[in-house]
Amino acid sequence: MRQLFFTLILAAVATSGQGQSNRIQLTHQEAQKRVEVTVDGKPFTAYIYPGPAVLKKPVLYPIRSAGGNFITRGWPMDPRPGERIDHPHHVGMWFNYGDVNGHDFWNNSTAVGPEHKGPFGTIVHTGVKSMKSGKDKAELVVTADWLDKDNKIMLQETTTFEFRGTADSRTIDRITTLKAADKDVLFKDNKEGMIALRLARQLEQPSTKPEVFTDAQGVATKVPVLDNAGVTGMYHSSEGVEGDAVWGTRGKWMNLTGVVNEEPISVVLLDHPQNVGYPTYWHARGYGLFAANPLGPAVFTDGKAPAMNYTLPAGKSVTFRYRLLVQSGKTSDKFISQQVAGFGR
Repeated sequence: MRQLFFTLILAAVATSGQGQSNRIQLTHQEAQKRVEVTVDGKPFTAYIYPGPAVLKKPVLYPIRSAGGNFITRGWPMDPRPGERIDHPHHVGMWFNYGDVNGHDFWNNSTAVGPEHKGPFGTIVHTGVKSMKSGKDKAELVVTADWLDKDNKIMLQETTTFEFRGTADSRTIDRITTLKAADKDVLFKDNKEGMIALRLARQLEQPSTKPEVFTDAQGVATKVPVLDNAGVTGMYHSSEGVEGDAVWGTRGKWMNLTGVVNEEPISVVLLDHPQNVGYPTYWHARGYGLFAANPLGPAVFTDGKAPAMNYTLPAGKSVTFRYRLLVQSGKTSDKFISQQVAGFGR
């Protein structure tokens, strides 16, 4: 009996130590086609890859703050009261582009209408290469193919996600390498890219009038004015630009502040000095689209800057690195600059 008692105590200690060593936990739910990410047992986000019949690209969805509040929109996956229901291709946090060898990856969705002429590209998950939970961070490596309208591979993607969490923060590093297949790949100068989030209603900027936004194909989407109760978002860039004026400007980072269920939150997206086109242009809209796009200088400056038209030669690779920081409480420019210094090494 005494021996059994000590065996149980040792097992409990071992289990406790294991839990402490894997604070950031990854769990692959293959049947559901998702990898859950938790911090100290609390849901953080999930890498989901339900397939083209549901989503035309893998995404991180949903994303929560340290306080457990959603920072991403629920619609169209899990609608919440009072949300906007525009742009069905805006789901969670994603990475794609609006014109890749003439194919539109950005606007593709199961709800795409006849007004969108295409051709469309689709990103298909091909595997979980590795998973590693840990005390300070967890690492997930996944692969995907960027397919043209005929399901031929244009790009092979390898993405490493690094997830971190503290009592008052959540961090996601995304390092994506794209390798061109057997043909050169042209990323034509286009505003619709590249890493992006669609934000929860509370993190939108209050709107005073309806807007109409036109995509690269000239298709207009109406975004009506909704009840602004509880809508508290405000953009602030590394260059000191604020509000709607941040759209089309360049900056090393963008900070979106707001309050969700009484939790003050800063959602900060950081560019990396090694990225093409650094510092990035910001495709950030008050209605909840928060995107960094380094490849559209001409469209963002109304032709004042020359078009980039970035070309990736056949068989060659390019890597893009971004960090998303979700910080509970207010953040200063100095604090964010420290994050930039740590990320840029």
